[in-house]
Amino acid sequence: MMQSSSYPKFAVVGHPNKGKSSIVSSMAYDDSIQIGDTPGTTQVNRGFPLKVDGEIIYELFDTPGFQRARRILSWLKEQEPVSADKRGDLVKKFIVENREHPKFKDEIELLEPIVNGAGIIYVVDASKPYGVEYETEMEILRWTGQPSMAILNLIGDEDYRDQWKRALGHYFRLVRTFNPIEATFRDHMELLESMAQLKEEWTKPIQKAIGILETLHQQKIEHSVDTIVSSMQKSLSYIYVAKIKGDSATKLEEKTAKLEYQKQIVKYEREHKQEIEKIWNHRSIDKAEDALLLDDIGLFSKESASIFGLSQKELIITGASAGALGGLGIDLAFGGGTLFLASLIGGAVGGVGAMVGFDNIYDVKVLGQSFGKRELTVGPMKNLNFPYILLGRALYHASVMAKRSHAQRDFVNLGDENSYTGQVIDSDMRKKLERVHVKLRARNVPKDESIKEYRDTVLKGLLGLLG
Repeated sequence: MMQSSSYPKFAVVGHPNKGKSSIVSSMAYDDSIQIGDTPGTTQVNRGFPLKVDGEIIYELFDTPGFQRARRILSWLKEQEPVSADKRGDLVKKFIVENREHPKFKDEIELLEPIVNGAGIIYVVDASKPYGVEYETEMEILRWTGQPSMAILNLIGDEDYRDQWKRALGHYFRLVRTFNPIEATFRDHMELLESMAQLKEEWTKPIQKAIGILETLHQQKIEHSVDTIVSSMQKSLSYIYVAKIKGDSATKLEEKTAKLEYQKQIVKYEREHKQEIEKIWNHRSIDKAEDALLLDDIGLFSKESASIFGLSQKELIITGASAGALGGLGIDLAFGGGTLFLASLIGGAVGGVGAMVGFDNIYDVKVLGQSFGKRELTVGPMKNLNFPYILLGRALYHASVMAKRSHAQRDFVNLGDENSYTGQVIDSDMRKKLERVHVKLRARNVPKDESIKEYRDTVLKGLLGLLG
């Protein structure tokens, strides 16, 4: 375990509005960090330690932007000349003597974590041309003597990275391009690998941090799959039960029961999505459902089926497979004497049944009698396509949460995801999934090996989306 005194610390610094807070949010996996377009959003330095199982593996400091760099550099140069190894002491002296000076508040907040041992990550917007005015603040940073690197953040559409690289190379040991809004997990790991090169004492701790984060990332994927599989099991086998007085249900009773059934399926979906967001530490996406248009489209709508469900061809094939699975039991019961006719008939019926109207989602029955009352049941899920709609939505949501940078503050956009499920669930995967779907629809508890195969198939689908 790394000791609290040995973990690397980095101060993210630069001009206002160059993406400093976004980089801290992205690298700290923390979407609670305030990000804004108005200069001065960050007014004091604040540390954001990244913890895994209670252990800090590194800490990032979000800092205000430079405001009076020329005044500070002038002050430093006015002091008695010192050798390069003593320049850091002059920066400390400036902080001590000007701590109560309101004009230098931002710069003192910026420099304090650096003189206390933090490495420097200098952020620039490389979509804007390089300007000599940046050299003053870069010179101040060089006076601190701390290990440093520069990050080129492309905020706009233009690209002036070549200009910046030529200039930054005179001041910083490393220069890297990193877009915190679009950064992937692999981008994070590559940036950490660069940061490990800044100081010999940081190499092993950061390499250890990379290993911890890679293990954690895989665990989050596995946890997401377990959450999806559990939700699928509950949703496909769920039956809503209501008491009715007559021998048959009234239209109102049946409508009410169907609505209650749908509410529970929606609740299962909402619960598992909340768990997925918790797994990936997206605590501030309180409108993720609206952002994904899941509620606007509606779980039980044809729009949702067209985006996340199977195509007509895939439905026929899946239905035929499901029908054949049911027919096979008849063949086996007759010792194969039916020449597998039942399997063929079952396959044909299943294929046609899959194309039945979308409203035909669940069984609705009136069963039993107890003290003069009958039970109206809705469920389990009957429609062959609906499990793939549930699974498609679950996989898409999980992939978005897994890939989403913590620096993003916009709502997730569903985009053009037509034939979505078909892109990640091929025919071989559907066969494996359908074996379990058939059992769940019949309320038969699948064996452990069946659930393992199902889980492995869902994992394959999620990994396919994550790339």
